[in-house]
Amino acid sequence: MLRVIVKTRLPKDDDVRFANVTAQITAGRFHEADGVEDWRCLYHLVSAYFRTGSLSAGIAFVDEIGRLAGRDEQEHLNLDLRHAGVTVSLSRRDISLARRISAAARALGIPADPTAVQLLNITLDALVKSDVLPFWQALLGYRQIGDDYLADPARRGPGFGLQPMETARPQRNRMHVDIAVPHDQAEDRIAAALAAGGRVVSDGHAPKWWVLADPEGNEACIATWVGRE
Repeated sequence: MLRVIVKTRLPKDDDVRFANVTAQITAGRFHEADGVEDWRCLYHLVSAYFRTGSLSAGIAFVDEIGRLAGRDEQEHLNLDLRHAGVTVSLSRRDISLARRISAAARALGIPADPTAVQLLNITLDALVKSDVLPFWQALLGYRQIGDDYLADPARRGPGFGLQPMETARPQRNRMHVDIAVPHDQAEDRIAAALAAGGRVVSDGHAPKWWVLADPEGNEACIATWVGRE
């Protein structure tokens, strides 16, 4: 049986509370803030998807974002422009910029769609992480972060992580996909996967993550920020 995530509205903050924040803040504190209802925390970043409806409207929106973002805020700003919409990703501390971008979208008549937000990671189970990490780094052309994660320096491809295991599993898949979704969308995403023939392997860590499998046993995880504070 699935665990239900109940989203509660935490006390409202004021701008002063976050005015001098220079370090990364928690996902919970981000979601407490006013004016960021379009945004969802996904692991280390926050994302919003804006349905522009056309490429020309998307270009105009991206141009406006470029004017809004200060020099310091541009370091963690990532934009994905497509024909139907724009995905914007920021660090969790960029609350002020998130507000300004949402306000600009409203002024342009561009709606946000939190259901379209997600972050994809590929995870490999390994006996000795240090033995296999150099191979995948060379193969992917990624940069290393810590001792168990690789990231695309151009911020285009999915992340690639290593997860330790104690014994070899020759009869079970050792690579799976992690899909980080908005905390208020996880149940719907899981229900859709179950309706498509999947099953829940484990909900022991929910709502941090659920392990699902397809009809042949290939596994994937649906993950949220809840429980990562």
